[in-house]
Amino acid sequence: MGRCSAKALNLHKLLHVWTIMVATLICLSDSKCDFQAIFNFGDSNSDTGGFWAAFPAQSGPFGMTYFKKPTGRASDGRLIVDFLAQALGLPFLSPYLQSIGSDYRHGVNFATLASTVLLPNTSLFVTGISPFSLAIQLNQMKAFKTRVEEFHQSNLDKQEPENLPSPDIFGRSLYTFYIGQNDFTSNLGAIGVGGVRQYLPQVVSQIAGTIKELYALGGRAFLVLNLAPVGCYPAFLEGLPLSELDAFGCSISYNNAVQDYNNMLRETLSQTRASLQNASLIYVDSSSALLELFIHPTNHGLKYGTKSCCGHGGGAYNYDRQVYCGNTKVINGSTVTATACDDPYNYVSWDGIHATEAANKLVTWAILNGSYLDPPFPLQQLCDLYPIG
Repeated sequence: MGRCSAKALNLHKLLHVWTIMVATLICLSDSKCDFQAIFNFGDSNSDTGGFWAAFPAQSGPFGMTYFKKPTGRASDGRLIVDFLAQALGLPFLSPYLQSIGSDYRHGVNFATLASTVLLPNTSLFVTGISPFSLAIQLNQMKAFKTRVEEFHQSNLDKQEPENLPSPDIFGRSLYTFYIGQNDFTSNLGAIGVGGVRQYLPQVVSQIAGTIKELYALGGRAFLVLNLAPVGCYPAFLEGLPLSELDAFGCSISYNNAVQDYNNMLRETLSQTRASLQNASLIYVDSSSALLELFIHPTNHGLKYGTKSCCGHGGGAYNYDRQVYCGNTKVINGSTVTATACDDPYNYVSWDGIHATEAANKLVTWAILNGSYLDPPFPLQQLCDLYPIG
């Protein structure tokens, strides 16, 4: 009798949460979940040009597939955040740090390559970690909102600005997070998986705290993508012994740690969700969608899972730590260049660390299908989605 009562109570709580989420998303705008903007926080997995706007240097073959030129994205083409924007009928997000050509009427991208959730205790010029951590990105968001409100308040009788949103847009927007990979990977070599595990609770706590602050600013809809299966990334597989690999060629210890982190993130977001009235906080298991591509690439129209498209050295991974994608270096007296393959559409991994446009599109389809969302949410039924071809 007690068990049945507990199950009934849990079901009632689940239905209550579901009802609140659906009602919130439908009320965010005049029609279904017609979001007016996206505000994104992240690292290179969702950076649309912020890092290279601050530190100009990116060259080809990045951007070769869709944009036909480098655009500051760590891929051959579009990222998940690009496809999400297209699906919602929004333009690609302009980076907050890009001074020329930006249009912020439908959102801002605060993500930068090499960003971490936790404040870095080192310099970009020492370890390559971006100074624009999640806390800095949040401060940028706060400053942006304040400036937009001040601008409109002082220009009430003038024409609407060409590249700024309306002050009421912040409550009708989608806030997306795809960050945490650099917190996990940047110290793997120095302290190992066991050492990294020690501070992962701080990472999760920082993400939850950021969401609460955005909620206080008026945000009501949040999508949080979890940590990718870095144990399948060529950059981290190179040099590992076979005993460390599973049946699909991925690192057992790395992916076990990733799974532990993602479980922790999922539970923390569940607790956070309970404290946010009339808000939608959705955990996105993009890791499982990407892992499926790595271990079964041919089932999804791809050919290569744990092999880089852009790299040097050939072999199982086509990845060389000494020369990164697009770079040229003298190694053992010979000049070598890490070049791109001719068919990135057949690969999951672009450069050993980031996904190809083909993989990003497949993961986005999985997200839009709703099967990788917690709580489950039928985006295709409740949102007017556009093709992401």
